[in-house]
Parts: sequence; structure tokens; C-alpha cells
Amino acid sequence: MELDLEPMAASVGVSVPVLRFLLCFLATIPVSFLWRLVPGRLAKHVYSAVSGVLLSYLSFGFSSNLLFLVPMLLGYAAMVLYRPKCGIITFFLAMGYLIGCHVYYMSGDAWKEGGIDATGALMVLTLKVISCAINYNDGLLKEEELREAQKKYRLIKLPSMIEYFGYCLCCGSHFAGPVFEMKDYLDWTEGKGIWAHSYKGPSPYGATFRALVRAAFCMAIYLYLVPFHPLSRFTEPIYQEWGFWRKLSFQYMSGFTARWKYYFIWSISEAAIIISGLGFSGWTESSPPKPKWDRAMNVDILGVELAMSSVLLPLVWNIQVSTWLRHYVYERLIMKGKKPGFFQLLATQTVSAVWHGLYPGYMLFFVQSALMIAGSRVIHRWEQAIPMNLLKKALGFMNFACTLLVLSYSCVSFMVLNLRESLALYGSVYYIGTILPIALILLGYIIPAKPARSKARKEQ
Repeated sequence: MELDLEPMAASVGVSVPVLRFLLCFLATIPVSFLWRLVPGRLAKHVYSAVSGVLLSYLSFGFSSNLLFLVPMLLGYAAMVLYRPKCGIITFFLAMGYLIGCHVYYMSGDAWKEGGIDATGALMVLTLKVISCAINYNDGLLKEEELREAQKKYRLIKLPSMIEYFGYCLCCGSHFAGPVFEMKDYLDWTEGKGIWAHSYKGPSPYGATFRALVRAAFCMAIYLYLVPFHPLSRFTEPIYQEWGFWRKLSFQYMSGFTARWKYYFIWSISEAAIIISGLGFSGWTESSPPKPKWDRAMNVDILGVELAMSSVLLPLVWNIQVSTWLRHYVYERLIMKGKKPGFFQLLATQTVSAVWHGLYPGYMLFFVQSALMIAGSRVIHRWEQAIPMNLLKKALGFMNFACTLLVLSYSCVSFMVLNLRESLALYGSVYYIGTILPIALILLGYIIPAKPARSKARKEQ
């Protein structure tokens, strides 16, 4: 297969493993469409599992399925053997196994150099395995003790092995996500809830076509921009000759360019989930009602590029993973009767960093993200506390500018990964993206925001 793909890989300008992955990744769209034609619940589960295994084999080789089998069996064994603690057991076992694979394969270096391996798919699979175990654990708890998300996704009955394997590997959805819940997978497969067979669902073809057009556009933008903003420029002497603003603008454009690659990947995965029908999430309240495909959505491009606040970024970037982190890390660290604080935010970002890999660049980026969000919250509180409209707008613009600046600065470490290089690049712009959010957090204590009194209160 490698010999046949070499001329095509050379013409496209990627390695054979990357081309093989891209072809298999694109194949998830027709594979997901064919799922709709499979008759019977059991046959659908088998098709989901077998198609996932086959695509993994064609993309990464036979060893990839053995790699995926370990966390799946660990999670299922925990659910069978010790349900009261299966969630936390699976969390540490699956995450520990993923960390071990990151260290062994040094996947970050491969990705940075344009290579690929199965650890990216293992990352998505790990989240699925953990959420399934935690939701089965939640099935033992009293309903009044649960949050809304827990009530919605908890599992009362243990999924069968074939249901579990179908969920984990569903039509190659583990390649790049999006992450979805076992409860939704079972309802979709069994024709329950919004997928009830007695209910005529919307056509997925228009939404699938739009996702594919967006994917083509994103790849075109990426291919156009990447020759002008290579990561290698950071280590060239010319970068050191530039002034502060030129360096800062190049950091912004490097991150901006890299994001289009992710937009392309997520648009393809979105198309696959939509055409299968799993991406359907209900109807809008407009007249006439329109179908929503939120379950498939992993990014809001304009929401990321024009984010008015850092707090909004987790809601528009890698959406399903951000939702997973909120439900299974952030919310579960909040003590009853207490409000979440910086600890919950930092712990969640740390889990996200470890999930990506034990590279200093990831750690720096997610610590920076926690600072960025905390600083943005301070500006937002000031904005809400000030009654004057003009000043509100000025603070709103300040929040937007800070988000743009700190995000551009922070994502450099996510791209270069190396600690020394990351710190050198941060230092080349005087650590402005670290100093600014810390200064805002400290100012939040010095100048606490007080809610503006209403007119009615003033008149009284």
C-alpha cells in the first residue's frame, strides 16, 4: 500500500502515513452514511465496531487496534467488577495509559514534524471510555444528588460488550471526534428519543454539504498561508532582528494559520457525524423550525477568531472536548454549597494539558489559558459593574484586545512544544501575554467590581 501511495503523497506534499490517515479519515463520511442502511439494532452495533476496527487498521496498522483495546477493556472491567468506584478507577487507569503512550511514542514530535500516529485517536477514545464508566457510576446515585447533565447521561444498565465496542469505535469517529455520550449513541442506534423511528427526522444532506464546503475552504486557506508563516521562522536569525510589534504579529499569524488545519479536520468529522444522523440534536424554536446539528459541532470559526472574551473560547473551540472537561472535571471538583474558583479552572486546564501529552509547551499553554480566562473575567466584572454605556463599550473592546493578544502569545508554546524555545519566544515579546492577565487578576483584588445600582434603587 505504501508503494502505491508514494507518488500521490509526493504530489500532495505529505508523508505516506499522513496521506493514508487522510484517506481513511475522509472514508468515515461514506462509512457513516452506510450505517443508515444497516438493518437491525445488533447489526448496527456490529457495523459501528467493525468499521472502526477496519479504518484503524488501514490508517495506523494492526497494532493500533491492540493499542485501543487496552483502555476499552480496562474501562469495561471496572464497570463489571466495581461499579461504585468504576468512574474514578477508569479515569486514572485510562488517563495513565494514555500518558504512557504519549511518552513512549513521543507523538507531539511526530505531529510537529507533519507525521501521525494512533495516539490522536487514542485521546478521543480515552474520553469516551472515561465518560461511559462515570455515567454508569452515576446510575447508582439518587436523582436529587445529580446535576442536569448527570441526570441526562447516566446509565442505569451496563451496556453489552458489542454496544460498548460500537460506541467506542463508531464508524471511525474516534479518529478526531467529536466526543459524544453512550446514552446518545444507544438512543440513536435504537431509534429512541429524538431519533424515534416513528418520527421523521430531517435530511442530513444539506448540512453535510455545508460542512464539506467549509472543510475545502479551510484547507485552501491553510495551504495558502502556511508557506508565509512556517514555524521554522521562529528559529531563524531574521526573527530576532524584528521589533516587538513585528514579532507579536508573526506569533498571531502563526497561530491563525495553524488553526485552519484544525478547522478542516473538525469540519470533516462534523460531516461524518451529521450524515450518519447522530449529529442531529433537535429543532430550533423559529418558525418554521430548523434542524440543529450541535452534537456534531466541534468549532465555531467566527466565534474563535472574533471572541469578545477568553471565557467564551472553551464554548467555541474544540467544543465537545470542552463540554467533556466541564461535565467530568470542572463541575465534579466544585464542593456542594460553594462557588467554583481558580482552583477548578486550573485543575481542568491541567487535565486538558496532560490529555494532550506531557510536553512543556502544552503545560505552558493551558496554564496560560487559565490565567487568560481569569483575567478576562475581571474585565467582564468591571464591565457589568459600570453604568456608563461608553465606558462599558471601552471595557468590552479591551476584553477583545486582551483575548486576541494573550491567545496569540499563548498558542506559540502549543505549536513549538519545547520548553526552552517556548520561553525564548515568550521572552522575545517581553512576556506580555503572561504579565497582562496576572496584572488584571491582581487589579481585580485592588479594584473589586461593585454591581451598578438600578435607577429604581437610586430613586428610593
